[in-house]
Amino acid sequence: MADIKELIDRLYETASLTPDELKAVLSTDEYDEYLHEKAREVAVRTFGKDIYLRGIIEFSNYCKNDCYYCGIRAGNTHCERYRMTVDDIIRCADSGYETGFRTFVLQSGEDLTYKTEDICRMVRTIKENHPDCAVTLSIGEKSREEYQAYFDAGCDRYLLRHETYNSEHYKMLHPNKMSWLNRIRCLHDLKDIGYQTGCGIMVGTPGQTLDHIVEDLVFMKEFDPHMIGIGPFLPAANTPFADCPRGDTELTLRLLSVIRLMLPKVLLPATTALGSAEANGREKGVLAGANVIMPNLSPVENRGKYQLYDGKICISDDAALCSRCITARLASIGYRAVTGRGDHPDYC
Repeated sequence: MADIKELIDRLYETASLTPDELKAVLSTDEYDEYLHEKAREVAVRTFGKDIYLRGIIEFSNYCKNDCYYCGIRAGNTHCERYRMTVDDIIRCADSGYETGFRTFVLQSGEDLTYKTEDICRMVRTIKENHPDCAVTLSIGEKSREEYQAYFDAGCDRYLLRHETYNSEHYKMLHPNKMSWLNRIRCLHDLKDIGYQTGCGIMVGTPGQTLDHIVEDLVFMKEFDPHMIGIGPFLPAANTPFADCPRGDTELTLRLLSVIRLMLPKVLLPATTALGSAEANGREKGVLAGANVIMPNLSPVENRGKYQLYDGKICISDDAALCSRCITARLASIGYRAVTGRGDHPDYC
């Protein structure tokens, strides 16, 4: 096998490596600086130095699922629950628009209180109020018919992390009633309908191996999503994994760079989890090839309740302050915060 630097060069030139070669690149930190440099070069060539800001509205922390890693899992009786009304969600988006945001990410647990018509009304109204905006949903596994209804109402994008492409590892992270096959079915339905579709994983979940991560990379390369969410696993109190170690941020950054080289046009966030794991984690993510950051537009009184993991940042800053802070942080490393739609290049 070629040495690691040669493998990085080949990945840069061809956007492809064999599974064994990908594992070799991910296995060492010796060439991290070079890897990040090549990923930055590809990101800047594709997007310039623009970093797209997405405003997240976390509108409910009720969830029917019991994923072992998640702080808002149904079985966590210590979680203080909340649920925003459809009108409150719309007003929150209106406020975010006034702040300058042109993409809204509506995220929640899998809360069955919201019916299809409720989700469609919030999407349709936001798009009618602000035709120049994009709306992203991140509300979990639904039927194809529900996904089609949201799309017909005007939803542009859908985020659904696949969590792991290894079905046995999936069983380690979820109760038996949850189906790996259904999760993958959802992603294919979303892309087939016409969404800008996002998948992704956490790095360092219990039981995860480098072989699992390589399986994820092979899947993502073949699936060719428009967005990929990658962040370190961070444990949450009152979950089965509360005492498990955090995911490796250096491996997370390495993986961001590899994904940027494999999929040059993908929308790739420097996640809040990465910023929560390290004080300058989101800046490091951008310098590793990420081109999206997602400030929180949720009402401040709710943010501390939407705790997927412990130690989440930015739970007390209002949206305007959050936006100014991120803009200044990006400027300090030579990048520019952009609040426009920021579509995948194939959708522009």
